[in-house]
Amino acid sequence: MSSTPRNCRVGVDIGGTFTDIALDIDGTLHSTKILTDYTAPERAILKGVKTVADMAGIALSEIGILIHGTTLATNALIERRGAKTAFVTTEGFRDVLEMRTENRFEQYDLNISLPPALIARADRFVVRERIDAAGKVLLALDEASVAAVVEKVVAGGYESVAVGFIHAYANGAHEVAVRDAILKRLPDVSVSISSEVSPQMREFERFNTVCANAYVKPAIKSYLDRLVVSLKEIGVGCPVFMIHSGGGIVSVESASEFPVRLVESGPAGGAIFAADIARQYGLDTVLSFDMGGTTAKICLIENQVPKTAKTFEVARTYRFRKGSGMPISIPVVEMVEIGAGGGSIASVDAMRQIRVGPHSAASEPGPACYQRGGKNPTVTDADLILGKLDPANFAGGAIPLSVEASRQAMSDDIGSVIGLDPEASAYGTCEMVDENMANAGRVHTVENGKNISDFTMITFGGAGPLHAARLCEKMGISTFLVPPGAGVGSAIGFLKAPFGYESVRSAVFNLSNFEYAKANRLLEAMKAEALGFVEGGLDAGSPVVERTLFVRYAGQGWDIPVPLADDNFDAASAETIAASFEKEYERFFGRAIEGLDIEIVSWSVKASSPLPPVERIPSVAEGNVVQPGGTRRLFEASQGAYLEAGIHERTGLKPGDVIKGPAVIVERETSAVLTSSFKAIVQHDGSLLATRV
Repeated sequence: MSSTPRNCRVGVDIGGTFTDIALDIDGTLHSTKILTDYTAPERAILKGVKTVADMAGIALSEIGILIHGTTLATNALIERRGAKTAFVTTEGFRDVLEMRTENRFEQYDLNISLPPALIARADRFVVRERIDAAGKVLLALDEASVAAVVEKVVAGGYESVAVGFIHAYANGAHEVAVRDAILKRLPDVSVSISSEVSPQMREFERFNTVCANAYVKPAIKSYLDRLVVSLKEIGVGCPVFMIHSGGGIVSVESASEFPVRLVESGPAGGAIFAADIARQYGLDTVLSFDMGGTTAKICLIENQVPKTAKTFEVARTYRFRKGSGMPISIPVVEMVEIGAGGGSIASVDAMRQIRVGPHSAASEPGPACYQRGGKNPTVTDADLILGKLDPANFAGGAIPLSVEASRQAMSDDIGSVIGLDPEASAYGTCEMVDENMANAGRVHTVENGKNISDFTMITFGGAGPLHAARLCEKMGISTFLVPPGAGVGSAIGFLKAPFGYESVRSAVFNLSNFEYAKANRLLEAMKAEALGFVEGGLDAGSPVVERTLFVRYAGQGWDIPVPLADDNFDAASAETIAASFEKEYERFFGRAIEGLDIEIVSWSVKASSPLPPVERIPSVAEGNVVQPGGTRRLFEASQGAYLEAGIHERTGLKPGDVIKGPAVIVERETSAVLTSSFKAIVQHDGSLLATRV
């Protein structure tokens, strides 16, 4: 074993198919992919950590920090595998979860079916109380109704309870009192209150968020407790931290209390990874494309910062249509996520058209070619048939693939239904999944007022580099970049993430009568909350504090973000805020509106550890074209034919080397496919910079 390294850190990302492990020792990376263990997810982590420690030649006790992200909370919500949960709310608002916002997410579907509420009506209880939007008590909490609800919780045998009252974001006293009453009677029951989980206006979103938190809390807490104990048992005694949906790092204790903040933790790591690469290359308009085994995630990164939001949807049920999912109101890295991964299952619909996803073969049983019991054709099976994957060198040879099993699955489920051979079925599958992802990227950029062809794609994930060139052809993007470690990009991103926490609250302030002293007190309380989560993780330096207002014209239903300087308000601040808002409003909508009052509806204070400076990667001179070490048949969709593609080992390439498509650059965790319309130049850091020929 080597001497103790100065800086030894591990990033762990549990995905739907693979668990990715990245170990960084003073800038040297060791990584591996392990099939996710659904029965006990921590087992894959333990196996992976041992593997990378052996690669690095270090003892497990030398690991200084472990940062973890997981899709377990997301999967529990999607698959409805949570705790038996009760919901306690204000009398008269029992059915908010089912009434939703009454928005028809598919206007012309006469048989539209709304997603079922996370908590069934029989498990929802009410108490008499009422607080107004300013936090004033209109109806005192009725102790008799509280006692009756507590007895119903006892009789129902609930593991967890969510409490959400009308306008509790403005005054959470009644929620706290109900929590105290429940815990006094049932000290072992898990209780979540909306005024702590998501103190934001709009009761449907807030109620869903606290219910989701309560629903996954027992399982996530149990898992995290087991993980910490299991790591210590094998000799990993370092602190364990979690990545949250907003892209920062928080303690295991905080994650256990607010597990709903972990819902997008894995994808957030990928966005951080891409943003770090963008900083190194000085790229200001980047499209992050992360394709794993179960989903594909697309995120806009502008000025080297991932785009963020304070709400998002999980578990969309209707063709991934906005409005058909479960809204979660927490700070999150904003991205579009679709069921398009290597394990996504292909099928034929009633119109005799090939469809891909959202269902996935995951790691159990996995794609047909894994030979682990899977019979359905998947994107990985299609990639194998089309020559994108080497059956003898998948995951470094750890998982031998069967071409015959893939061909049989394609023939059984697609070819026999619509009269295609396995190759044509695989071609149709890949074209469909690529078009789905390309369309998601187009829509996402248009919704943000951008032209997608102006962006550089940074691609990663086990399947991302396999599909990036074809996506760029479809979207009109001329440049994409495959960084080192792309196959485990999210896990590496965890190691780049700052310690960070974002406090978000709703409180309405009209600028025509701006109570700046009251606003200062609110911001100070939020700043103290955010710093309380961050300062324990700081090694040195002062935290970076960012403040954002969410502002609208009075009478409008939605707001826009307005950055705010870290200064106290004074009597002149209303005019400054109004000018900033109108400038942002013009940027969003083209022109401001005269004569309307302006109001602040929500506030955000984000504290994070400062990002370390990055060393800019200089451009590299184009060198000689590298001759391939071998060739294999690779199907090229743009030409509708198989071509002879050169095979290159990525570890054997050096800066300046040029690879011309069609080609496949192989490495342990992924492969990068170049179509004949692209060439790639190896950069100083080992990245592959692919450009149109």
